[in-house]
Amino acid sequence: MRGTTVLPGTPCHTPWAGEPPMHRLEVPIPDALPFAIGTFDSIGPMSRADFPHRHTFHEIIHVTAGTGTHVVDLARCELRPPHLGVITPGQVHHWEDVHGLDGTVILFTDDFLLDYPEDRDVLRRLSERPWLALDPTADAGTARLIAELDAEYRGGADGVESVLGALLHVLVVRAARLSRTSPRGPARGKAVAEEFASLAGRGEDLWSVKAYAERIGVTPGYLTEAVRAATGQTAAQLVRVARVHEAKRLLAKTGLTVRQVAGRVGFADPAYFCRFFRREVGMSPGQFRHATGNGAHGIHHD
Repeated sequence: MRGTTVLPGTPCHTPWAGEPPMHRLEVPIPDALPFAIGTFDSIGPMSRADFPHRHTFHEIIHVTAGTGTHVVDLARCELRPPHLGVITPGQVHHWEDVHGLDGTVILFTDDFLLDYPEDRDVLRRLSERPWLALDPTADAGTARLIAELDAEYRGGADGVESVLGALLHVLVVRAARLSRTSPRGPARGKAVAEEFASLAGRGEDLWSVKAYAERIGVTPGYLTEAVRAATGQTAAQLVRVARVHEAKRLLAKTGLTVRQVAGRVGFADPAYFCRFFRREVGMSPGQFRHATGNGAHGIHHD
């Protein structure tokens, strides 16, 4: 566990100019446990930082009050407490327009998971999903378990590290159960897939999985998973279908040039668009336009 934490006041690390700062876990004394738990106020201002940043450690957050937005990578979560959220090392996150934020923050490094290494994969999967909205029963159970963690941490009795590790493992396992059974599990996935289908069907100016995910407020990985579960196809496949459909519509019904059509469906290079269109449709944009009777507008590439 040596070298995975820093003392309070240690400057944060920025790997490359222009990248979000990377924060390490602060502990009160050298060689202290790579674990901390407390309220947003007791953990400190970084627990509610309003600028994008990353961690070298895991963070589990139980939000019990507050308004505003929490942003993790491309996923935006409007606060409607109670929530349970997971942020893993390397993810970029920050808070926006937050007021009255209250709850508990749990911080720990990979080193603290040595007795339960499988929890790393569970935490990673949890971090790819939107935050869990807790019903009263789930919230009460989560609050009791977190209170046990807090009491054990503050008590500092013999065997504290083992007890904290076991309690944290229980919290991770229960969070994974909630992600599968709560309204933000399968039901949320279905709603995300439906919103994706609606946006794609309207010909929105969104031509990548990343763009759709940002509009819907989920991560690209979660969007792909939700769409595959609902349709049997990947989000990337359906985005490609939507681009082809919109290109066909513009070629058949408007006087836009091929270059302009390419730009409208997200291609900066008209030649690449022509190759893409031919591969998907079996003919060039000009041939398709002519076949639809729209040849009077001319087939121009500029």
